[in-house]
Parts: sequence; structure tokens; C-alpha cells
Amino acid sequence: MTLAADLALSLGSLHLELRLDIGDEVVAVVGPNGAGKTTLLRALAGLIPIDRGHVAIDGRVVEDTATNLNLPPEERHIGFVFQDHLLFANLNAVQNVAFGLRARHVPRQEARRRALEWLDRVGLGQAASLRPRQLSGGQAQRVALARALVTEPAVLLLDEPLAAVDASARAELRHVLREELGRTPGSRLLVTHDPIEAAALADQLVVLEGGRITQQGPLAEVTARPKSPWVATMVGLNLLSGVADGTAVTLPSGEHLVAPCTNHGPVFAAFRPNAVTLHRARPDGSARNTWPGTATELFAAGDRARIRVDGPVPLIAEVTAAAVADLDLAAGGAIWAALKATEIDVYPR
Repeated sequence: MTLAADLALSLGSLHLELRLDIGDEVVAVVGPNGAGKTTLLRALAGLIPIDRGHVAIDGRVVEDTATNLNLPPEERHIGFVFQDHLLFANLNAVQNVAFGLRARHVPRQEARRRALEWLDRVGLGQAASLRPRQLSGGQAQRVALARALVTEPAVLLLDEPLAAVDASARAELRHVLREELGRTPGSRLLVTHDPIEAAALADQLVVLEGGRITQQGPLAEVTARPKSPWVATMVGLNLLSGVADGTAVTLPSGEHLVAPCTNHGPVFAAFRPNAVTLHRARPDGSARNTWPGTATELFAAGDRARIRVDGPVPLIAEVTAAAVADLDLAAGGAIWAALKATEIDVYPR
């Protein structure tokens, strides 16, 4: 089962234009607020018409502006799990799950039997007779998941499925999601803001920024070599851009970054915040890269602290609590940053 889309649409200030080809896999769509993630799902489902392009599900075209074809959502063989559940308030849990089957003219008893089976699969067999107002947020989202999966859709769309669930239920629901997504065939597209959620549930990552795909590929590849500041921030890396000459990278500020690279031309240079050391005076030692700067912001990172350093080479450094005290980093001020060449990963832009 596949999902193929090449589409463009405008909605207010958002201009979405992208191409997707998804097979039998789980793909997480991540990006900043306003990037177009939810709009993309709604367009694929037929809830928002596209301005140009086409959408095909399992080889069957369901929307094509060139031929004025636009099948309604109920004819697209898509399951949709919304962030805020959208359960029918007047139906109990089993009736909500059975709704899609009944809409497809499955006999009442058969629809109820299959709905009960799915409620058992998501751990809610005992809640079959409860109405949405009697369910917790986590339980309601499980019902919504069962309702989407009971019809065996070719494509499953999930819009922030854990966002409306309290922290105590999130880990358990993530486990349920991982199990069901792992044994459910078809193209599964998950929108999330949470990198942990993406890592736990997805095989591939699509990064959407400003209505465009800026990076996509296997999760490990995208997170190891980010190609935008937003992705670098999401995965906790420093990311600089410049031009390589085979031995060093020249940054826009004119500073040189010595790194073990053989690249020539436009590149990214990525390094971990904890690879940076901070000093109040220019350091001596083996580090090939040292730059002056100003410590402008300090924020906690577990049992360590992250320091924002502004200057010719802006970066984030991660240091111990002892270093914060020894260098009086909470006071900010002039600082020197040092980074070993071997800590830098250089790759083409």
C-alpha cells in the first residue's frame, strides 16, 4: 500500500508545496508551528481541496486538479486520528468504533463484534458502554485509534495523537500506538512536535518548514546530519553553514573552522554542545578552534547547563554545574569557546 502526492495549496499566509511518496511504513512529519503539518494531513484526507496537483492511494488517484477529480474523504480509504479525538458525544465507545463499519454497510452485529475486538486490542474492552464524557483523555484517544483502524485503511493519518493526553497516560498510549502501528499494514503518517515520539514510532522523518520539505530520510540519518537550524535545535546539535576548502570551513563571519573534512564548496558543520569548552581567558591546549564571544543566556539541561554564546561563531555549549560556578557563567559576559577539530562533522549542504 502506498501514498503518493504532489500538491500545492494556499491557506491564509501558508503556501504548501511538496511531493510525498510513502510505502508500507511509518513516517513522522515534524516542523515548527505554522509549517503546514496539519494542513497537509487534512489535504491528503480530502478535508481541504488542493489548488494544484494530485493524490494517489495504493495506485488509485483520489484527487487530481488536472481532471477535476476530487473524491470525498469517505471514499479515500483513509483513517484519521485527530488530536482532540472528535468522538461522537451521543455514542458510546463501541458505537464510536463501529461507526465507520456501519457507514460502509457492514451488518450491525458484525460491526459490533469487530469494534469490540478492537477495543480489546487497545486495552479498553471494559469501557465499551461508556460515553466520551466518561472517558479520560488517554482512553478517548484509544477509542479514536480503534475507530480509525477498524476499517483497515490503506492510509492512516495521525495528527499529534498524544498532544491532548496527560503525562501519566502518554507513555502507556505511546506503547499502544507503537504496537498497533507496527502490525498495521499501509502508509502511516504521523504529525508530531516531539522528537522522542518520532523516534519511538517512526521509520522515516519528513521535516516540513514554511510549507516545504527541507529534509527527509531515515530517522538516524536526519537527526545525525541536520540541514536546517530548526532540525539541529530539535536534536540538540549546533549547526553552522560555510564553504569548505578541503581542510577548513570559512563561515559567513569570516572565521575559519578547522575540521577533518575533504569537502569542497557549500557545507554544514555540526557538533554537540557538550563538545564545546568555555573559558574566561583565551585557552591553551589541543583544541584547533577557539573563538571569543559573550555568554548571553543560561538554562538548565538536566544535571548540566546550556550556555548561549553570541559572537563571530554563535553556538550553544553544555557544561557541568561545577563549570557554571567556577566560571561564574550565570553572570554572563566575555567568554572564550574552544572546540576540537575531531568533534566536528562536515557534510554537503
